[in-house]
Amino acid sequence: MKRRAIIATLAATPLLSACVTSGGSDDTPAANTAAKSADNPLGVKDDAPLEVVVFKGGYGDDYAKSAEDVYKSRHPKATVDHKGIQKVGEALQPRFVANTPPDVVDNTGAGRLDIATLVGAKQLTDLAELLDAPSFDDPKTKVRDTLLPGVVEDGTFDQHVLALNFTYTVWGIWYSKPLFASKGWAYPKTWDEMLALCATIKAAGVAPWTYQGKYPEYINDPLLSMAAKTGGLDLVKAVDNLEPNAWKAEGLKSAAEAFAELAAKGYIMSGSEALSHTEAQAAWCQGKAAFIPCGSWLESEQKDVAPKGFDMVMGAVPPRTGSDKLGAAAVQAASSESFLVPAKAKNPAGGMEYLRILFSKQSAKAFAQSAATLPAVAGATDGLTLSSGLGSTRDAITAAGKDAFTYRFRTWYAPLAKALDDATGELVNGRAKPAEWADRVQKAADALAKDSSVTKYHR
Repeated sequence: MKRRAIIATLAATPLLSACVTSGGSDDTPAANTAAKSADNPLGVKDDAPLEVVVFKGGYGDDYAKSAEDVYKSRHPKATVDHKGIQKVGEALQPRFVANTPPDVVDNTGAGRLDIATLVGAKQLTDLAELLDAPSFDDPKTKVRDTLLPGVVEDGTFDQHVLALNFTYTVWGIWYSKPLFASKGWAYPKTWDEMLALCATIKAAGVAPWTYQGKYPEYINDPLLSMAAKTGGLDLVKAVDNLEPNAWKAEGLKSAAEAFAELAAKGYIMSGSEALSHTEAQAAWCQGKAAFIPCGSWLESEQKDVAPKGFDMVMGAVPPRTGSDKLGAAAVQAASSESFLVPAKAKNPAGGMEYLRILFSKQSAKAFAQSAATLPAVAGATDGLTLSSGLGSTRDAITAAGKDAFTYRFRTWYAPLAKALDDATGELVNGRAKPAEWADRVQKAADALAKDSSVTKYHR
């Protein structure tokens, strides 16, 4: 399922939990280091081999190879072994078990390794040294200070930064700007305006909404965004921290009622429940529905499907009430495309140096141009002529400012994410009422909270 690994964690098999704890072998990593200097702040040994494994999905892997070329120009005696693959977990789990992992892993894709399992098995290198190193572009600026808001936090587990995410995803509601202009439709500023516009759209013979019905997490994103606007960051943290009755908070109750009403009024295209993400998005591009919820990868994913002049743009989820704790421009945003340096890597210094190069502004800008996706590096799109979708994504995150937010329970607790997705599928298809939806999800959260075998995280 293309790019859904961004917001849905799949559990790895239990073998990883039996791995030896962190730290490399007694001598190999140390033997692959050199004296640190201004030109070599991480102490990379010039001739130490480097192995990079990259998820070769919708973004391809040319951007990763470009960073490798820079690495080789700085360390010409080093051999770089590049592998672009798709089933990351299947390929690498045996190597983690055998304590012979690569030096850098792009742990992305539907079949990726479960990062919570890797963390629990102490299989990842703390990246604090990389974050505190001078950035590749400006030695006066640390790497951590070049990243967009939330990127460091997204990779933090128990106060240790164990992953660094290269792309920046924003979630919202998408529509065709030319279509709306031709019909005289204005993007709604409130949920009441959304419902009124949906009535107008339906009367014009177009379905107001569709969604990727086989994967209800897509329509969960606007529901959770609306809830966060109403309840603020306290609600988001309560959900992530598995607090009692968090899913019965007024903000979540109100958001569930809003989406139940959207369905009850017939504003979701008939048959959407049976559609895959590609089918729903194709129907939307064909003008069968006006709105579709999705993350900011949508434009890249639909580049060969959307007709010329479709010019898709993303809008923030309209607020439910007039007394929201977050502003109307608030958006759900998080970094993704997760890069790791394994604790048992033979060349961890080289792995971190590779990431220092990859997260340079030059590298990130080239990626933004080729992938039509926001990189996690601040200012990477400055001076670029952006496509309609990417431009709207950048504008949305700029408008949100400090009101950009993210939930972390999907990364931390896969069973809760699954329970939520199943419950929301029932909600928007009229088989569960909002109160039943809340009870069902809260029950799953409570079960996790009581399960002593599950590692708990807190924010």
